[in-house]
Amino acid sequence: MSIGMGTGAGAGTGMGTGSILIVEDDRALNRGVALVFSREGMKALQAYDLKTAREIFAASAPDLIILDINLPDGDGFDFCKAVRASSSVPIVFLTANDMEADIVTGFELGGDDYVTKPFSLMVLRARVMAALRRAGAGGGGNRVAVGDMVFDFDRMEFSKQGQAVQLSAREQKLLRKLVANKGHILTREQLMESLYPGDADFVDENALTVAVGRLRGKLEDDPASPAYIKTVYGLGYLWTGGAGK
Repeated sequence: MSIGMGTGAGAGTGMGTGSILIVEDDRALNRGVALVFSREGMKALQAYDLKTAREIFAASAPDLIILDINLPDGDGFDFCKAVRASSSVPIVFLTANDMEADIVTGFELGGDDYVTKPFSLMVLRARVMAALRRAGAGGGGNRVAVGDMVFDFDRMEFSKQGQAVQLSAREQKLLRKLVANKGHILTREQLMESLYPGDADFVDENALTVAVGRLRGKLEDDPASPAYIKTVYGLGYLWTGGAGK
């Protein structure tokens, strides 16, 4: 399989932090693509089949998915459809299927881009960057479904078990920051700066504890034993998405 290794991909411009799930059964190609984005500061999550892809997606909430169609245990189109049922994470198809009907199907199912093999790493990198920019650099979309909760950050509408949940502007900002960084510990300093930009040094740190407590009270089934907003003692907080609750 041919890819443009000498194209200059990964040089100089930098993509910043985030994670990309690469679903590709050709292990050498998977590793090559992972290396490109790892050099850009991205965390590469590698899956060689759909079973692993589903497990990684559920546990890690990647910022973007690079997805092959022909996989050992199923069809990438089916995986795309399943992801779109709960997430607007950008999906870039990377496949040898270059028929017009396949390309149209990829977009109709919710794909953000479609790259055919053989391909240039520089072009793939550019298209991934463009998809991330369109998605707001990996916030996971502005409408997120988590268990029995739906968060629509654009409309500022939030619900649990079909009932509206009223969140203050600061609670919305806190929730968005946590959800966008699912699986990653956010320090108290990071959250304070996000909630009180430029004024974090002048705000009582207890304000963050109070804000987290109020948000838990509105979202958690048992705020005393939270399943979504976990305290990481000595560090900060972690949004788990309900995994392992």
